[in-house]
Amino acid sequence: MESVTRRNFVRTSIAAGAAAVAVTAAGIAAQGAAGELRKAKNVKIIGISCSPRKGKTTAASLLVCLDAAKKVSPRIEVELVELAGMKIDGSLAAGLPLEPGQKDDFDKLVPKLADPEVGGIIIGTPVYFSGMTSLCKAFLDRCITLWQDDLKLSNKVAGVLAVGGSRNGGQEVTIQSVQAVLLCQEMIVVGTSGPAPRIGATVWSGDGDDVTKDEFGMAKAKGLGRRVAEVALRVKGV
Repeated sequence: MESVTRRNFVRTSIAAGAAAVAVTAAGIAAQGAAGELRKAKNVKIIGISCSPRKGKTTAASLLVCLDAAKKVSPRIEVELVELAGMKIDGSLAAGLPLEPGQKDDFDKLVPKLADPEVGGIIIGTPVYFSGMTSLCKAFLDRCITLWQDDLKLSNKVAGVLAVGGSRNGGQEVTIQSVQAVLLCQEMIVVGTSGPAPRIGATVWSGDGDDVTKDEFGMAKAKGLGRRVAEVALRVKGV
């Protein structure tokens, strides 16, 4: 009778141990599945064209950026936003109210920029007198709203592209001026990937507004898109 009781005890212990192992395994599997679900979420990269000319060299260069970003991973989604034709009043960043009848389009951009799924933003601007366009400056100034609202752009990856009318037409100094603003937003500012990495994509519009003829510029645009996508994926833990 005593030996039978011992065997039953051993059997019961083994069964309990097996059940505990099964529960632990199920828990690990559930955690793994949850991790995979988190990883499966897509990461969005947005290109913002700050040219007053819709569909021209800056937009075309950003499309090259975004196409390269999309090729980094099937989880990358891209979107081009052109500010051309939009009414964005930079003076409203000072807290001034809209004038009666005044139209302003910035507020419609806020949900898009603040979206948690947006992991990267690429700002593209033409070079005017070795600086960004007034439209670009107004847009960046108005982004103070996102800074005031719990740093909504913080830890998003940022890249900058500048298109000049000549090979060395002020692209790099323009890129740096935009980057300075993005750093104030606590964004993760990156440059281009190799070979020959740069602080950003420097593009020459060339003759006839055909940026595709600028092989160096297109290589840098692709490198910027790749770099923004790669870092955005790492930040998101994908």
